Amino acid sequence: MRALAAAEVVALWEGGAQRHALDRSALLCAWARPDLPGQAIVELPLGMVTASLLRLREASFGGRIQAHIDCAGCGERLELALVISELLQPGTEGPHEIDVHGTRVRAPCLRDLAAVAHEPDTDRAARQLLAGCVLDSGDANAPLDDRLRQVEDALEALDPNADLALEVHCEMCGLTTTAQIDAGELLWDEIDARAQTVLGEVHLLARAYGWTEGEILALGTARRAAYLAMVGG
Repeated sequence: MRALAAAEVVALWEGGAQRHALDRSALLCAWARPDLPGQAIVELPLGMVTASLLRLREASFGGRIQAHIDCAGCGERLELALVISELLQPGTEGPHEIDVHGTRVRAPCLRDLAAVAHEPDTDRAARQLLAGCVLDSGDANAPLDDRLRQVEDALEALDPNADLALEVHCEMCGLTTTAQIDAGELLWDEIDARAQTVLGEVHLLARAYGWTEGEILALGTARRAAYLAMVGG
């Protein structure tokens, strides 16, 4: 996976700033997977999207992530130290379909998430998501909700990177809670912060030397830093 250059960070930031989070993940994944046509990205199993985004994050900003969540019990801010190589589980590029007691299902994709994104009831959204992944329902007389519980378990095994989560213990109140890992959000936070920094550098060097944005972004990191040091001096 190739690291993002400064100009690419700014271009992705500009392209994704006003998008819905799911559209933004698709944009970032399309950059990470240039081997795939753009329209195929929204059909990728979620675990493959997650892996692509985290590998791009690792290549561009490092494999260690400092994150946090607020404890649901007492509100204490809990720090998380994540290592991408430890988060990701082995996955496959093969067919992401499985038979669950006669019910044929496929792994969820970004398109499936978009279909339930505006459903306020999380349980109902989860049922709709899983139901949308059923390719062949098998015995039509069996209650669908009963089968969906089995389907959910099977899909977790089929696509283990689709739903990354950690158990986090709060030392203040003793509550153990689950922290969901959103690869798109983690990568976007880095891109947003880096783009703001790069634009600030462009502003300073453009004022000092009269260079265009393209000329400044074409400079290597070391040369740009050297000029910034001289301007600051």
